Amino acid sequence: MTTEVKPSPRERLLEAAATLTYRDGVSIGVEALCKAAGVSKRSMYQLFESKDELLAVSLKERASAYVATLLPAMNDGRSPRERILHVFEQMESQAGAPEFRGCRYLAVQIELKDQSHPASRVAHQVKANLTGFFRAEAEQGGADDPDLLARQLSLVFDGASARAGIQADNLTGLVAPTLTTLLDAAGVH
Repeated sequence: MTTEVKPSPRERLLEAAATLTYRDGVSIGVEALCKAAGVSKRSMYQLFESKDELLAVSLKERASAYVATLLPAMNDGRSPRERILHVFEQMESQAGAPEFRGCRYLAVQIELKDQSHPASRVAHQVKANLTGFFRAEAEQGGADDPDLLARQLSLVFDGASARAGIQADNLTGLVAPTLTTLLDAAGVH
């Protein structure tokens, strides 16, 4: 007989925060979070200092899984150009899902406005790391200006993700030609 391990109240709160804030935004109330997690408000405040901390921890704990879905494996034998394209192929694939709402880390930064908010700081770091990946690959691929290209790639990533997230555009057949033009112009191979 196997016994199923029930997630702890902390895990349930983190999952509820991730799910509800992605679907409904960061303004989701504490009561709704606690109800979804099946945890009392008292328990939530014993586990987390505030809703802000809960949101920040939830984002931070999901960052490595988010990055793993986007970035290629280290030293996978592909060219820097192919590695950059891989990120956008992953995002395009995710954007096809009905529940896709864009990049959760970008959404948090846009919604919160306050760059000193704990969740905004986590989101900023995740986005900075993605730009850092683009920069390293651009440099490795011989880009004329790796810093500029990394910023351009981040701009395309965030713009494409946001447009797909609000269902303003279908990314299929749009992202690859855009990137090819950008990578060619920058001299990336």
